Amino acid sequence: QVQLVESGGGLVQAGGSLRLSCAASGRTFSNYAMGWFRQAPGKEREFVAVIRWSGDSTNYADSVKGRFTISRDDAKNTVYLQMNSLKPEDTAVYYCAATTRWVTLPQWYDYWGQGTQVTVSS
Repeated sequence: QVQLVESGGGLVQAGGSLRLSCAASGRTFSNYAMGWFRQAPGKEREFVAVIRWSGDSTNYADSVKGRFTISRDDAKNTVYLQMNSLKPEDTAVYYCAATTRWVTLPQWYDYWGQGTQVTVSS
């Protein structure tokens, strides 16, 4: 089992920045690729970013490329999502998730956090 707890969400104006954190506990954190997803009201959960277990490879949704950066600190068992130049359409609940595969589809992720709300005002 892997337990994931997100933090760092909040209310920010368009153009602002937030950094989300996801603290992991349980099984060896470094064995998992870590992803971030988001879900807006009335919409399906969508992929945002993923980082490989080694930290040497990342993948981003087109909608966030150049604005968001995913990183991990295995010594702290934590993955981060730095979000810059935020837009109102980034408003959603953000979830971190863990997988032993290199995938972007949510159904392939084994463990999920409870989510943290990000609201971007115009």
